[in-house]
Amino acid sequence: MTKPEKSWILYDVANSAFVLVIVTAIMPIFFKEVAAHGTPAVVSTAWWGYANSLSSLILAISAPVLGAFADYQGWKKRLFSAFMFLGVAATALLTFSSEGAWLYCLTIFVIARTGWAGANVFYDAFITDVTDHGRMNRLSSAGFAWGYIGSVVPFLVVIALILGLKTPGSTSTISVLAARAAFAIVALWWLAFSVPMLRNVRQIHFCPPSQRPLRDALERIITTLRHVRKHRNVFLFLLAYFCFIDGVDTIITMSVAYGIDIGLSAASLILAILLIQVIAFPCALLWGKLTERFSVKPLLQAGIAMYCLITLIAFMLPSLPSVQARTAVFWLLSVLVATSMGGIQALSRSFFARLIPPGQSAEFFGFYNISGKFATISGPFLVGITGQLTGHSRYGVLSILILFVVGSLLLAQVREHA
Repeated sequence: MTKPEKSWILYDVANSAFVLVIVTAIMPIFFKEVAAHGTPAVVSTAWWGYANSLSSLILAISAPVLGAFADYQGWKKRLFSAFMFLGVAATALLTFSSEGAWLYCLTIFVIARTGWAGANVFYDAFITDVTDHGRMNRLSSAGFAWGYIGSVVPFLVVIALILGLKTPGSTSTISVLAARAAFAIVALWWLAFSVPMLRNVRQIHFCPPSQRPLRDALERIITTLRHVRKHRNVFLFLLAYFCFIDGVDTIITMSVAYGIDIGLSAASLILAILLIQVIAFPCALLWGKLTERFSVKPLLQAGIAMYCLITLIAFMLPSLPSVQARTAVFWLLSVLVATSMGGIQALSRSFFARLIPPGQSAEFFGFYNISGKFATISGPFLVGITGQLTGHSRYGVLSILILFVVGSLLLAQVREHA
């Protein structure tokens, strides 16, 4: 494996700590128990969903233009660095969150998540610069795999702090001091493991220099959209990706808040998330290995089928008679998610990279990310609004099942490149 490939993988280790600690595990609990203290559970869950949707909307609007602009020589790295530093800085600012300061907490979270997601637009696009078509599936899977297992290290440190700083008799799972320490650790981890990417990865494929780069970038986007038929396979995949990744990201983003609403303990939820990260590591590598024997498209279909099963079980979860039974089934769901999460994410990224022209990788990954980001707007928003209207989040979970089905049908129409 080359130095640029290793450096590219290490950035997955860097930013995965943000996903695990901030987006998935600690922040939802901290927000519901501390920042939104005294707010009804269904309302705070809805606010959390709206915040995730807003950050996705911001990037979805800007990603295509930024992506097209980044395809000019030298700009991909500059824009990657700008968004990465924005995310790190905002994560550090979360350390000033306190009890009842739900608006400050959500505002800074939206900025941090936008920085994280924006950097990923250009990080994903760099895959065409660091490797060739024959190695993309394995490299993309390795990135997700090492991201999963690497993020466990700061996560364990954070758990130790939460347990060590817990006040006797306190009803909160996470103390303000422990949460602030967690935010600082994630910011430092993210920054430290970004250094190899900043030093060793270079933009190899790019568009010729322009005297009017922004105007020409916009014109290239318009030209690409006008010639949709020429890129029919690419845009058909993007429609499929929009549908099935909506469900995947919603399950990841809303799982902890949903678990709290149905009575699961915060400790059980945190341990279940840790289990997912550990199991996902070998499973993600296995999905990459399977591409040597099977085509990528049927492997993606298998991952979608698994998530259909996960969604149905999650819908039935609240109807189980006891907390013990719900906890046991939630752990089963965690194992099922771990077996497929890395595969469907990694192979989607490499599958798309093989469909697009390398010299326009950032532009097309802008469309790829706008597809994913609009999906992450609709999914959490759907769970939030349905939960408020019906009084229970389970119906929002069930509603995303149709997106998996539609995504599978659209994916079946995509021609897989050799």
